Amino acid sequence: MSQTESYDAIVVGAGPAGAAFTLHAQRLGLRVLLLDKARFPRDKTCGDALSGRSVVELDRLDLLPAVRSLPGAPIRRLVFGSPAGDTVSVALTPPARPGQPRAAATAAEGYVVPRLHFDNLLFCRAQAAAYRCESGLTVHDLEWQDGRATGVRGVNSRGEAVRFRGRVVIGADGFSSVVARRAGLYAHDPQHWMVALRCYYEGVAGLDDQIELHFVDEVLPGYLWLFPAGQGRANVGIGMNHADLKRHGVDLRQALARALALPRFAARMAAARPLERPVGWNLPVGSRRRPAVGEGLMLIGDAAGLIDPFTGEGIGNSLLSARLAADTAFQACQADNVSAGFLRRYEDTVWAALGGELNTSTRMHRLAHRRWLVNLVIRRAARRPEISAAISAMLLDPDDRRRLLDLRFYLGLLFG
Repeated sequence: MSQTESYDAIVVGAGPAGAAFTLHAQRLGLRVLLLDKARFPRDKTCGDALSGRSVVELDRLDLLPAVRSLPGAPIRRLVFGSPAGDTVSVALTPPARPGQPRAAATAAEGYVVPRLHFDNLLFCRAQAAAYRCESGLTVHDLEWQDGRATGVRGVNSRGEAVRFRGRVVIGADGFSSVVARRAGLYAHDPQHWMVALRCYYEGVAGLDDQIELHFVDEVLPGYLWLFPAGQGRANVGIGMNHADLKRHGVDLRQALARALALPRFAARMAAARPLERPVGWNLPVGSRRRPAVGEGLMLIGDAAGLIDPFTGEGIGNSLLSARLAADTAFQACQADNVSAGFLRRYEDTVWAALGGELNTSTRMHRLAHRRWLVNLVIRRAARRPEISAAISAMLLDPDDRRRLLDLRFYLGLLFG
């Protein structure tokens, strides 16, 4: 087993979280070793949506011009569909206001970019920024000394056993994170886990500049999505809480086929052609606070369980967690202290930034179990522009979003 030089940070996983950490850490002067078992470009099963926080964080990395040039589709509207068949279109790109902060204006942008292209862009930038980058390398275990993670062990693309030493290990390796499992931080809890299924199509009618979330009976309290993916393609899929899926014995492939055969979608899918077999994946959602630090290590992105429980979106939270982890890694190296106690400031900062929003999304997901309530909100919003405008404002402002949990909002829909 070969021994290599030591690094300030070893990043396991070069997806959006790991790539963003590397870019931020390089700006801070840290020597980063970036590792991934795949060779890029590679696909990643996902809804492919980039909105709100994703766009703001990409802007911080000066990546927005490059992202805008990738194959995909700009998004200006969000369409909600109810079990009863009503739909409401909510604007996501309100006109900029004088004196509006740049971040607020940027957050109103949205895109759908296939992960094949998006992840490859981030990887190429991170590869250039890393002190060293190894793809095609599978990490199997952590190195330990006196109870602290001091590096990783794995096998490279030539089948050779390798090990690397680092001051801090960053687990950016997704829902089944090796770093989390070897550190004893991994727990599969069906109540805090979503399962999703995606299929790319071409020829889906009626898709332009909107992403669509339909709360159809076939997948309630989950939803069916239809997203434009550029070049005449669409990203189509469904997502459900794992516990609900098991409780009701749902087969996601059958549920997707039944949903797309509903009269409201059948005409739109009449000329559509699937470009692949539906592909599933797991999403650890932020409906509870998971431990994200250990002795000498931090978890970011999906490995930290930061996916939005209501929308299933995780890229924005991954990018934010990467930035905050890079700041903490820099502080830890400066202080020569990578203890769990010191690194916990990262976890605390992440949950200070995201905890309220994730709690709101968790409660919104629970409200989606109430079919009558979903029908009421979408029906009233479809008929009253002021309600649609209010929902738009709430979706764009995480602080304002809490109004969606206020009983007075629903009483106003019933009696207003």
